Amino acid sequence: MASAATPHSEPRPEPTPASGENFAAARKAMIDSQLRPSGISDARILAAMASAPREQYVAADQRSIAYMDRSVPLGDGRALSAPIAQAMLLQTARPANTDKALLIGGATGYLASLLAPMVASLDVVEPSARLSGVAGSKAGDWHNGALNAGFAANGPYDLVVIDGAIEKLPSAIADQLAADGRLVTGLVERGVTRIAIGRKAGAGADAPVALQTLAETGMPVLADFKEEKGWSF
Repeated sequence: MASAATPHSEPRPEPTPASGENFAAARKAMIDSQLRPSGISDARILAAMASAPREQYVAADQRSIAYMDRSVPLGDGRALSAPIAQAMLLQTARPANTDKALLIGGATGYLASLLAPMVASLDVVEPSARLSGVAGSKAGDWHNGALNAGFAANGPYDLVVIDGAIEKLPSAIADQLAADGRLVTGLVERGVTRIAIGRKAGAGADAPVALQTLAETGMPVLADFKEEKGWSF
């Protein structure tokens, strides 16, 4: 005689990380508990980040952490910066609908999706086809190339945004700014990363760009912008 089946004899299905409704709640929590308390007040930025599906710009097994207050590793030394870091970049940049803009570090396309509707045109530089292929659609015009080379073919730019922290600003990037153009990035100084903004002082291609640091923020350093370490004796 066959024995009766126990209540848990059948394997249970694996739970999904979150539903669409949960992602909507996570976006609202991101706005209310991360962005607003940290001084993000630009209505355009809050509206864009409240509607953009950040979970679609990471791997499927990372969607449950897409809205957490930390960067999400993307592999190959790259990461999706934390929501507050990207919001601070945008608020500091103050994008205008007349700006010809360049985004360095398109990664999986999230920041490009926020920035593109705010400017007149957007070029995006991203060397990794694997990362740029994560998102179903990519906002702006994407170009494959080294991050520290920018995209001189279509410069100069009114606005350059580097989505990540740098230890040094290559002259090749500074040269791509238009006169009085703005550059926004994370800048590492004495081991601390802060949001930084610089303006092109003068009309010449080689006019200097002085970076002014603002609020401290956590942001991964991009390998292409690391300072070469010299020997010490």
